[in-house]
Amino acid sequence: MINNRDKTSSIENTKEKKHFYRLVFSLVLPMALQNLINVGVSAADVVMLGKVGETSLSAASLAGQIQFIMSLIFFGLASGATILSAQYWGKKDTRTIEKILGITMSIALAVGILFTFVVLLFPAPLMRIFSNEPEVIEQGVIYLRIVAYSYIMMAITSIYLNIMRSVERVIISTVVYLLSLIINVILNSILIFGLFGIEPMGIKGAAIATLIARFAELVTVFLYAKFKNNLIYFHLKDLFHWDKLLIKDFFTYSIPVTMNELVWGAGTSVNAAIIGHLGKSVVAANSITQVTRQLAMVVCFGLANATAIVIGKAIGENKEAMAKLYAKRFVRLTLLLGFLSAFIILIVAEIAKNNLNLSEEAQTYLGFMMFVMSYFSIGQAYNTTMVVGVFRAGGDTNFGLFLDATTLWGCSILFGALAAFVWKLPVPLVYMILMSDEIIKIPLTTIRYKSMKWLKNVTR
Repeated sequence: MINNRDKTSSIENTKEKKHFYRLVFSLVLPMALQNLINVGVSAADVVMLGKVGETSLSAASLAGQIQFIMSLIFFGLASGATILSAQYWGKKDTRTIEKILGITMSIALAVGILFTFVVLLFPAPLMRIFSNEPEVIEQGVIYLRIVAYSYIMMAITSIYLNIMRSVERVIISTVVYLLSLIINVILNSILIFGLFGIEPMGIKGAAIATLIARFAELVTVFLYAKFKNNLIYFHLKDLFHWDKLLIKDFFTYSIPVTMNELVWGAGTSVNAAIIGHLGKSVVAANSITQVTRQLAMVVCFGLANATAIVIGKAIGENKEAMAKLYAKRFVRLTLLLGFLSAFIILIVAEIAKNNLNLSEEAQTYLGFMMFVMSYFSIGQAYNTTMVVGVFRAGGDTNFGLFLDATTLWGCSILFGALAAFVWKLPVPLVYMILMSDEIIKIPLTTIRYKSMKWLKNVTR
């Protein structure tokens, strides 16, 4: 017989599970939508420039690597801030979160200004890092000279919206990025192809559309911060007056995360550079493959961000047992979503080959790259939830840095470069080696997860 105590325990357990999945759904859905919208902006450029030709598509893709590196710095700073702010959110200490916002914003602004000046001064040398084809470099320079003005805007919006996520305010990001997507797609159509009597601008039109969309994001964030947000306030003085203990904690957790993102992002850019020197057909196929992966993974990345928020808050509330239970549930969810992402990539592969203006060679590469990306996405879903979600929520920021330094740089990039330029292996083999890091990481992240060394309270 089941006694009353067992019944009560069972009911409480059912209620707790319902509350957990309801919370996860409320966080993951808007964040997945945000990721989808962000990827949609890139996808709009890929699809529309793909109609123009491989040169414009390749140039925009490679030029975007510079913004990609910068955005990784922003993400690293924001992730370090989120480690602290999510746990302080568990303690309901909003004033400390406001100070964290000020510290993070000031550093991000400095980074945005630096990238703006470097890109405006040296666009051609930067493009030569990624390609040796003159027409691709020329088109990339046109793109960079326009989008560089959006970097400072991105610094403000990305940091602010990430801090809002950490306190479970995720809808504003959806609104901001949805507006950006609508503006970008409409202006892309008009400016790239020359609708309504406007002269077709090609890649220049794509850059102008992106710049205007970023400005719209910034304006929306300012309006929300001034008139709607009554929880976390942005104080101008927090940009310049830093709490000594808090800045120590911030750098303790944000520097390893930022370095981790840079190591990973630089590795991804080196991959792009290696691929860029294999020919524009390879670059075009890889551009489409990467956008497809990003689209298929939007829910997985949303889940990883939700993992950091939910587990970080539980740790801040001193509920370590619940944090462990939540981590186990997130692992199951991410594996399920990883396999779903792989299935989506395989479906999209055929659609992309039949609807984009690609050479026969590029179409051949595209089919194989999509297959590689299907199993790559399963590993990336699992590893991202572990490193970005579980480990960082508990303040374990050094392991991710070690992981990418060894598996990405010490394995896939090293042997991929050798395969491409020394051993002169066929493109499919080179691509498989370059995309092997996420598979190598799986046993390492699993061992770290089971050790429970990632679980600690970082608040004061």
